[in-house]
Amino acid sequence: MARPIVMFVLLPVSIIFFFMGEVLRVNADTMVTGMVFCDQCKDGQRSFFDYPLYGAKVVIECGGSNGPQEDTTNWFGNYAVRFDGSVDLTGCTARVVEAPGQCGSGFGPAQELTLIFRFFGSAMYTAAPLLAQPGVPMSYCPKDEKPSPPHPVLSPPSPPSLLPPPLLSQPPQVLPAPVRLPPVLPPPFPPITRLPPLFPTMQAAACPYEKWLMPQFQCYWKVVTPNTSVALAFGPIAAARYGPDMTLWDGLQGRGDAYRTLLREATTSLLNSYNSLRFFYSSLRVIGDMNAALLGSTHQALRTAQRFRRANSGLLGSDRITCNLSPCN
Repeated sequence: MARPIVMFVLLPVSIIFFFMGEVLRVNADTMVTGMVFCDQCKDGQRSFFDYPLYGAKVVIECGGSNGPQEDTTNWFGNYAVRFDGSVDLTGCTARVVEAPGQCGSGFGPAQELTLIFRFFGSAMYTAAPLLAQPGVPMSYCPKDEKPSPPHPVLSPPSPPSLLPPPLLSQPPQVLPAPVRLPPVLPPPFPPITRLPPLFPTMQAAACPYEKWLMPQFQCYWKVVTPNTSVALAFGPIAAARYGPDMTLWDGLQGRGDAYRTLLREATTSLLNSYNSLRFFYSSLRVIGDMNAALLGSTHQALRTAQRFRRANSGLLGSDRITCNLSPCN
């Protein structure tokens, strides 16, 4: 009697896992992620003076049939390279081939890829941090102290003479009359250019998606850019839903579908959280709620989108906040 019951329970579970494997196998792909740092002191390793480098070009190179793939780092210094299908990247390397500004004079060695996980045909690899270097180390970097040469031994100076100098009679000096100069006025100050703050403001602020679509406010895109992919901003769950090529700018224009509306309002909340530390939700909370809604039902996706929309309009519960964006100069 117990055996038929066990078979009755295990058979649906096996069917579910079979179809999950088939779905994931169809959408299976391979991702490579990592970071690039500016090695300001040219010491070949990460130190206190190094920072994540934006705009560096990274190439993934493999021998055999897998040709080189490349990507450019975002504001966090992260890169993400996607290979179609389940690809074995054992022995492949990642290296920096181009970097902007002062850190584009030299590059550190290539790093071999390491497998993080492989699940239903999907795989993710990473590499040790890559380095880009300036032409010369920065002036504030610590320098190796070299021993100074010994000072030569000097003979002690002869004692001064104790005799007073002879007194000579000199004619009195006539000082010229002072000359009055006209007052010198300081040059006028140049006009002050209003720039957006580099870091999130402490002022509570919330702006709807229509504001973030206006070109005069694009200087407030601080952590992410309009061309940042949805997959990089929200993670692999969002990549499975929206694909690897959809950008945040495309997501802000979505409507007419529950999941496009969810992406539009979640992207707006993410931008608001990066702009104001006193927004209703932190950036980690926005990403977490977004992924939870994608794993739930369509009704849950709509509820989460409506909650984000109320927060973006500045109305959530009894709190009322406004938008603080001003046109960029």
